[in-house]
Amino acid sequence: MRVNHVIDGPEDGEVVVLSGSLGSDLGMWNPQVGPLVSAGYRVVRYDHRGHGGTPVPDAPCSLDDLGGDVVELLDGLGVDRAHVVGLSLGGMTGLWLAAHRPDRVRRLVVCCTSAKLGTPEMWEQRAHTAVTRGMTEIADGSIERWFTPAWRAANPELTREYHRMTASVPARGYAACCAAIGAMDLRGVLSTITAPTLVIAGADDPATPPDEHGRPLAEGIPGARFEVVAEAAHLGNVEQPERFTELIIEHLKADGGESHG
Repeated sequence: MRVNHVIDGPEDGEVVVLSGSLGSDLGMWNPQVGPLVSAGYRVVRYDHRGHGGTPVPDAPCSLDDLGGDVVELLDGLGVDRAHVVGLSLGGMTGLWLAAHRPDRVRRLVVCCTSAKLGTPEMWEQRAHTAVTRGMTEIADGSIERWFTPAWRAANPELTREYHRMTASVPARGYAACCAAIGAMDLRGVLSTITAPTLVIAGADDPATPPDEHGRPLAEGIPGARFEVVAEAAHLGNVEQPERFTELIIEHLKADGGESHG
């Protein structure tokens, strides 16, 4: 799988991989790129299978596939270990990497995500809707989960932009990644994660409510820190970019790794 990716920042900076949500492309991380680069990090953003510029897979994929794509991406870039920051599906991918390829993960930040989300049947239905009724309908629902009503009202142009982001994802690509979430259950491996971990939740996230998903993650990962950001729904990094970015950089630097900034 040739994963579409974009790299920003100094060649000698510590690498930070940004992994996005289902139905997004690497542009969802635009608010974080500048601050991370200014802090001295080399930022690698990429598109999941069937999203953005990454080819649509021939069959449904698993979280093993998505995690393996990141390992192959790092191999291709000659990067032994990287910080991993993921949101939603990207957070699930980060958890998989930290549990199954701990040698590749320096520090981990997972945002608005879960170790087990919904049922296989729910995700099969979501995939079926995408393929049979189209991605515009999927985007209609995503926007309501991604952002609070107040943010949508105050940011109509950005709301339309993110609606277009999801509506432009190939239906088969979206469906393939739905299968990965439907089959996922990482609850049994959380206790094996050794990377220093920060779990960030959006206080108003209807997709992964903090007490149902974020808090159990933090309690299951040894030594993990848990933060809830107010007035943030599912795409909290976009809705509250300053606070999310502040928390991310603070965590990445917590081991004294000042990078080259």
